[in-house]
Amino acid sequence: MANLHNPVKAIRAKCMRCTCDQPGEIDKCPIVDCPLYPFRYGKNPYRTKREMSDEQRAKFAEAAARGRATAKANRDVLIAREKDG
Repeated sequence: MANLHNPVKAIRAKCMRCTCDQPGEIDKCPIVDCPLYPFRYGKNPYRTKREMSDEQRAKFAEAAARGRATAKANRDVLIAREKDG
Protein backbone atom coordinates (compact mmCIF):
# COMPACT_ATOMS: atom_id res chain seq x y z
CA MET A 1 0.00 0.00 0.00
CA ALA A 2 1.23 3.47 -0.82
CA ASN A 3 2.31 5.93 1.84
CA LEU A 4 -0.86 8.02 1.74
CA HIS A 5 0.61 10.56 4.16
CA ASN A 6 2.62 11.79 1.20
CA PRO A 7 0.21 13.89 -0.92
CA VAL A 8 1.86 12.97 -4.23
CA LYS A 9 1.69 9.25 -3.40
CA ALA A 10 -1.97 9.69 -2.41
CA ILE A 11 -2.61 11.25 -5.82
CA ARG A 12 -0.94 8.26 -7.48
CA ALA A 13 -3.20 5.94 -5.47
CA LYS A 14 -6.23 7.97 -6.60
CA CYS A 15 -5.12 7.65 -10.23
CA MET A 16 -4.70 3.89 -9.74
CA ARG A 17 -8.27 3.67 -8.39
CA CYS A 18 -9.54 5.80 -11.28
CA THR A 19 -7.96 3.36 -13.79
CA CYS A 20 -9.17 0.24 -11.92
CA ASP A 21 -5.65 -0.50 -10.63
CA GLN A 22 -4.17 -0.68 -14.14
CA PRO A 23 -0.84 1.22 -14.07
CA GLY A 24 -0.55 1.07 -17.86
CA GLU A 25 -3.81 2.99 -18.16
CA ILE A 26 -2.33 5.93 -16.25
CA ASP A 27 -0.05 6.57 -19.24
CA LYS A 28 -3.10 6.66 -21.49
CA CYS A 29 -5.21 8.88 -19.23
CA PRO A 30 -7.37 11.04 -21.51
CA ILE A 31 -8.41 13.50 -18.76
CA VAL A 32 -5.62 16.03 -19.31
CA ASP A 33 -7.63 18.83 -17.68
CA CYS A 34 -7.73 16.89 -14.38
CA PRO A 35 -5.90 18.90 -11.68
CA LEU A 36 -4.10 15.70 -10.64
CA TYR A 37 -2.89 14.87 -14.16
CA PRO A 38 0.69 16.22 -13.75
CA PHE A 39 1.12 14.15 -10.56
CA ARG A 40 -0.26 10.85 -11.89
CA TYR A 41 3.14 9.11 -11.89
CA GLY A 42 3.62 9.62 -8.15
CA LYS A 43 6.19 12.37 -8.58
CA ASN A 44 5.93 16.14 -8.27
CA PRO A 45 6.89 17.46 -11.71
CA TYR A 46 7.35 20.98 -10.35
CA ARG A 47 9.91 20.04 -7.72
CA THR A 48 13.44 21.06 -8.62
CA LYS A 49 16.51 19.15 -7.59
CA ARG A 50 18.12 20.57 -4.48
CA GLU A 51 21.58 21.97 -5.03
CA MET A 52 23.84 21.77 -1.97
CA SER A 53 27.04 23.67 -1.36
CA ASP A 54 30.18 21.84 -0.25
CA GLU A 55 29.56 23.13 3.28
CA GLN A 56 26.00 21.80 3.30
CA ARG A 57 27.19 18.45 1.93
CA ALA A 58 29.79 18.19 4.70
CA LYS A 59 27.21 19.03 7.40
CA PHE A 60 24.83 16.44 5.97
CA ALA A 61 27.56 13.77 5.91
CA GLU A 62 28.51 14.59 9.50
CA ALA A 63 24.89 14.37 10.67
CA ALA A 64 24.41 11.08 8.83
CA ALA A 65 27.53 9.65 10.46
CA ARG A 66 26.26 10.71 13.90
CA GLY A 67 22.91 9.08 13.14
CA ARG A 68 24.57 5.83 12.10
CA ALA A 69 26.72 5.85 15.25
CA THR A 70 23.65 6.42 17.43
CA ALA A 71 21.75 3.63 15.67
CA LYS A 72 24.68 1.24 16.19
CA ALA A 73 24.92 2.16 19.87
CA ASN A 74 21.18 1.62 20.31
CA ARG A 75 21.40 -1.73 18.54
CA ASP A 76 24.30 -2.78 20.78
CA VAL A 77 22.28 -1.86 23.89
CA LEU A 78 19.31 -3.92 22.66
CA ILE A 79 21.52 -6.92 21.95
CA ALA A 80 23.11 -6.66 25.41
CA ARG A 81 19.64 -6.50 27.02
CA GLU A 82 18.49 -9.55 25.11
CA LYS A 83 21.55 -11.51 26.28
CA ASP A 84 21.02 -10.42 29.90
CA GLY A 85 17.29 -10.90 30.00
